[in-house]
Amino acid sequence: MNEMSTNNASGQLRQRLLDLIKSGDLSADGRLPTERALAEKFNVGRRFVRQALDALETEGLVWRRQGKGTFAGQPADPMGNLAARITGQTNAFEVMEARLCIEPELAALCARRMRPEEIARLRTLTQRHQEAADAQAIELWDGAQHRLIAQCARNKPLLTAFSLLDEIRSNPDWVSLRSKSRTPASMQVSYNEHMAIVDAIAAGHEQAARLAMRDHLETRFAAIQRDLDITTDRSDEPVFVAAQPKPLTADE
Repeated sequence: MNEMSTNNASGQLRQRLLDLIKSGDLSADGRLPTERALAEKFNVGRRFVRQALDALETEGLVWRRQGKGTFAGQPADPMGNLAARITGQTNAFEVMEARLCIEPELAALCARRMRPEEIARLRTLTQRHQEAADAQAIELWDGAQHRLIAQCARNKPLLTAFSLLDEIRSNPDWVSLRSKSRTPASMQVSYNEHMAIVDAIAAGHEQAARLAMRDHLETRFAAIQRDLDITTDRSDEPVFVAAQPKPLTADE
């Protein structure tokens, strides 16, 4: 096979893998089938699978973990144990308050520190979120966007705080709350707000990025409040069920 044919084959396989990711047929954690299984599924050599996955990883659409496999989106930090203990003691009101304290500053730091190739990844993730066809895919790409911003702010203490909130947000009760408040109109609003965040970061405007992230989170907060009818007088009522802490593995 000549170089042009090889590039065409790799490009076609990359698109088929993208279609698989967008289909929503992956497991809840976004894990892709093994390279061997993908090679058999698409009737290609494993070398082509590896090349296509390399391309998707460069774009920030998948990530790999040694011994665990390849996953769609962006990796989460291993904060599961602590988050599981806190989940049963908090509520949506407190989580959104915490996000409003942390994530606007992460966006502002990204406007100062995010690299061009990372901004390109963020735009791609934002587009994938817009194209998502089901609740699971929406959650996957929404989390990936916010996670990439947190990582590219390059501030370890803030990333740790974000990671804790990110784990709490993965609780099924929290996911259900977000799903209930989501409509086609709200998805378009979220896309516009996400693009405003990306554009401010790309322009290097720290205050604009900070305000764009705050506006986005306040919009989502208002939607959740409408669904829950939460008031400050009831903000101490837990609305999450605590998950059992997961045992740490050797590589965590």
